[in-house]
Amino acid sequence: MNNPTRTIISRRSRPAKEPLSKDIIVKTALELLKSEGSSGLSMRKIAKALDTGPSSLYVYVTNHQELSAFVLDAGMESVVLSNEEGVSWEIRLYETLHSYLTVLMEFPGVAGLALNTIPIGPHSLALTEYILERLHEAGIHSTSAAWGLDLLMLYASSVAFEQASRAENGTTLQAISASYRSLNDKQYPMIASLQSELITSDGEERFRWGLEAILQGILQRQSKFGI
Repeated sequence: MNNPTRTIISRRSRPAKEPLSKDIIVKTALELLKSEGSSGLSMRKIAKALDTGPSSLYVYVTNHQELSAFVLDAGMESVVLSNEEGVSWEIRLYETLHSYLTVLMEFPGVAGLALNTIPIGPHSLALTEYILERLHEAGIHSTSAAWGLDLLMLYASSVAFEQASRAENGTTLQAISASYRSLNDKQYPMIASLQSELITSDGEERFRWGLEAILQGILQRQSKFGI
């Protein structure tokens, strides 16, 4: 029986889907990673968000590992490479790595990718090139520069992941402090004596101290062994 009040919606009136491409896949994957964490970075979820099948994605990305690298690179687009004139190489390097830290700390998923993904995109490579240039400017060459780069990136990525994960899980410094205070000071005398120092300056000052400790070690290694 015909219903004269029924509204018929033509498929032609629906908004057309945005054509599938590597860029739209990466953009969608990054949004899912930010909103859902690492669980959002699955081919099935990305395909569902794009109203297509997982097999369609492999036309544009070789595998999940390659997609992860593209997504990490997209997340690093906001990292600022400091090139202020008249400023020492060390300050410029610190400012750049702090920018990298800040970007990663916004979302644990992106910080997690930085720890287990090979950087191959243009933004990732630009950051790698920048750090090597600053190390070269400081007189750090060859093996010391290459391995020093790994240490600096690993340190910054690890700090970002730790801080972002704490924020996501609701872990506070007060809770950590309470845990230390509950320990038997005779069984753990060093922790008891340093419990304040273990949790204080948990921010920019502590991050900078870590970078300076790593850089001093690299400089000493370069000076002593020349590699």
